[in-house]
Amino acid sequence: MAAANLIANLQLIPATEAITKVVEEIKVTARAARDVLFERESFSEFSTFLDRVVPVLTEISSKNSSPNTLRRVADELGRESKEARKLASDCNQKNRIYLLVNCRRILGRLESSTKKIGRALGILDFASLEISADVKDEIGALIDAMERAEFKAAVAEEEVLENIERGVHQRNADRAYANRLMSLIADVLGIPPERAALKREFEEFKREVAEAQLKKDQAEAIQMDQIIALLSRSDAALSFKEKESKYHSKRGSLGNQPLEPLQSFYCPITRDVMVDPVETPMGQTFERSAIEKWLSDGNVNCPLTMAPLEIGLLRPNITLRKSIEEWKERNTMILIASMRLQLGSEDKQVVVQGLGQLLGLCKEDLSKREFVVLENYVPVFVGFLKREIIAKVDNTIELTVRLLAKSIVEGKLAVALLLELSKIEEVCGRIGRVQGCILLLVTMLNSDNAQAANDARELLENLSFSDQNVVQMAKANYFTPLLQHITSGSEDVKLSMVTALSKMELTDHSKADLFENGVLPLLFHMIENGNTETKIVAGKSLQNLSSLPKNGLQMIRDGAVRPLLHLVYHNSITSSSLQEQMAAIIMNLAISATKSEADSTLILLDSDKDIFHLFSLVNLTRSTVQCSILRAFLAMCQLSSAVDMKAKLRQCSAIQVLIPHCGANNPMVRANAIKLMSCLLEDRDDDTSVECVNQTCLENVLTVIKTSNDEEEIAAALGIISLLPTAYAHFTQWLLDTGALPIITSFFTNGNQNMSSENHLTENAVAALCRFTISARPDWQKKVADLGMIPTLVLLLGSGSSLTKKHAAISLAQFSESSTELTRPIERRRGFMCFAPQPETGCPVHNGMCSIQSSFCLVEADAVEPLVRLLGDRESGTSEASLLALMTLIDGVKLQSGVKVIAEANGIIPMIRLLSSSSVELQEKCLLVLERVFRLEEMKRNYGALAQTPLVEMTQRGSGNVRALAARILAHLNVLHEQSSYF
Repeated sequence: MAAANLIANLQLIPATEAITKVVEEIKVTARAARDVLFERESFSEFSTFLDRVVPVLTEISSKNSSPNTLRRVADELGRESKEARKLASDCNQKNRIYLLVNCRRILGRLESSTKKIGRALGILDFASLEISADVKDEIGALIDAMERAEFKAAVAEEEVLENIERGVHQRNADRAYANRLMSLIADVLGIPPERAALKREFEEFKREVAEAQLKKDQAEAIQMDQIIALLSRSDAALSFKEKESKYHSKRGSLGNQPLEPLQSFYCPITRDVMVDPVETPMGQTFERSAIEKWLSDGNVNCPLTMAPLEIGLLRPNITLRKSIEEWKERNTMILIASMRLQLGSEDKQVVVQGLGQLLGLCKEDLSKREFVVLENYVPVFVGFLKREIIAKVDNTIELTVRLLAKSIVEGKLAVALLLELSKIEEVCGRIGRVQGCILLLVTMLNSDNAQAANDARELLENLSFSDQNVVQMAKANYFTPLLQHITSGSEDVKLSMVTALSKMELTDHSKADLFENGVLPLLFHMIENGNTETKIVAGKSLQNLSSLPKNGLQMIRDGAVRPLLHLVYHNSITSSSLQEQMAAIIMNLAISATKSEADSTLILLDSDKDIFHLFSLVNLTRSTVQCSILRAFLAMCQLSSAVDMKAKLRQCSAIQVLIPHCGANNPMVRANAIKLMSCLLEDRDDDTSVECVNQTCLENVLTVIKTSNDEEEIAAALGIISLLPTAYAHFTQWLLDTGALPIITSFFTNGNQNMSSENHLTENAVAALCRFTISARPDWQKKVADLGMIPTLVLLLGSGSSLTKKHAAISLAQFSESSTELTRPIERRRGFMCFAPQPETGCPVHNGMCSIQSSFCLVEADAVEPLVRLLGDRESGTSEASLLALMTLIDGVKLQSGVKVIAEANGIIPMIRLLSSSSVELQEKCLLVLERVFRLEEMKRNYGALAQTPLVEMTQRGSGNVRALAARILAHLNVLHEQSSYF
């Protein structure tokens, strides 16, 4: 015996050493995964899985497991750990564009490794190991989670990949498409938008692809070449010199005469050259819009062949489209080059016509503007400008400045020449008035050419002599002159600048930029110290800027709430407009606080006095202020401190204040009052806060449900109905008498609403239905059943959100409580037995004649299996509601037949699993059910062994009532004596 033990121990040593080694490898891989910046969330989740694997391996390495099994597990884990570590290393070293293009494959490999590691753990026979049930459950949950793990690319990444696939498939040669795609890539990857940075990243991508192609298959190499060809058309892919060389090389091979279009370029319907040619199955090609109109007008046959044709059979003729685009580009290049003679004419009218034609071409698209620059027209324009200023030929000056402005996109020389000319006052004025010129100059500030950027900055400074130009610069996100004017200008200039700022439609970037440049203290200073007009304009500007959550959060941190409250309280009489603005800003700050995921320390209102004072204005001010204050409190009731805020609002009788506003004439005030009231009715400990609700309030709520177009408002109104205590029976009866029931049920029947997991409207409608299905009022239940709602509720058990499923199960449980009383007894057969009719088959649970409509029977409604499936729902409330519904099948004399029905639906094992729930309330209800189930001998034999381990643990660790119930069941299972101290 001793010799055998010695041999076994010697065999075990290498296996345990292998496990110890793989544990260290997994730790290294987990650290490497945490350091990956690309697809950070997915790699972080993967590292979390690995962190959970380590203690499992440490635990089993000390147990008497099979050496062969341990070695196999160690081998599998080691192999996958190394693969994942290499993947993490690649993601830290490879080019970002290369990683983005391959992100689906990368995430697929990560997901595969996760699942394989989970399966490797599953090889171990944990049931035979001497480890606690908690550890076994934890291991089982870990394995299950890893095998179900899914890693998906972000929405923005998928958008990029779809655009790449579309561009490659359609062989899109459009530079604008390539530029938009490159811009998307830059946004997703956080690459600076400057061309130099994008070009550098793109060159690295090409080198990465070249190296990868030495090791990859031909199909992938072709795909990468296609992607490179697509992105190469963007401006970022080529320097100006490269474009210039490429242009002149192509231009030199074209000749001087435009080519006539080929006959195949014309659409047979429109007789015009096609833009988007599509091909029929028979090979005929038409302009897409023309053939689609032909078919939409009722024609069903091809206009050429008269063969049957459907719009879905049309396919893009990519080859022809590309040929047409190349023909157009060739002729455009020839046309632009040929216009030099026209510009050299002595006839001023001919020159103006030529300039106008060039300007028209420049307006069409970027490539034509680039051709103008590459043909070296910029010095020609400048020559005209110098000459015509002297001659005062206004139309020529205007056209030339516009052309120069268009040329700034690529012609860095144009910036330098315009800078020189801006010293002439007339030219300087015209430059500022030309639409888009200032925007292009601001764009040049980030040019990869330092000299061009400096020239553009100096030119903008020259132009800032004009207030109007400063406004245009601010609209183009260049705020330096605007802030200087606000800081050091005269009072009139300050007012004009802030007025402009208040009217601008600023981008989020602009709003953030203004804050970073210190506009906040300037605006506050003007609000506190300026005259009434200045205060209002500055307030409007601040309201505009605070709408960006980033700015709102910064304002809260900077202590802006206190002065804002002061201005709200003290400007109701002196300046109603300023009060409206300050209330709107407070609303913006409250909404901003809901956007903060990490900063839970943000406090908007830090005293009860502020809460009560601000809320009191709901009754004292105009509708605009009321709406802002209501929205602010609605946002604050969504923060981490919401429980305290709701309690304080209920203390100051907020519900009583809100009730009249639920019928307000102003739809925005009404909507926000309804939403806030619904929010305050949640989480209450007693019914004192709803005693003030009256029939008038319910009439207003029902009006909202019937007439509002705001789904959130309707959902809140349904929430109010669902949250009123069912003890308010007179309200329920009034709702029934006024026809509210069909209106409520319409929101989750007949396909009126999408039953998605995010549908708050459906959730609240089903919750509101619960008050009409209480077992104490079978007459109400009958009205609901007559609307055909029981089958709908059963359907919702499988298609709704967790909350929808929970409320559907509660209603079904309440229906089922009435079934025993409503079941029709089976009639006994009379007369001679041989002539008597066949006996009716009764319900297997209620031992009578049941139906959905008459007795609300769960068995007849096929609800048992869906309810059993809900026992495994992650939300304990949903599992508990399902359990309560199933409990109605085993009340009293129905025990044996009800348990049999549940067992046939495979419902006993899920109930046993619920004993491990973290919810004590759910554990207790589950024990009450199983205590009845295990009174039956057949259930003891079939399921008793499965229940013993969790029951024993509950007798050791459970609370008093749970401990006693678990012990009682163990007594039924003959594990404990009925006189045990556990009782």
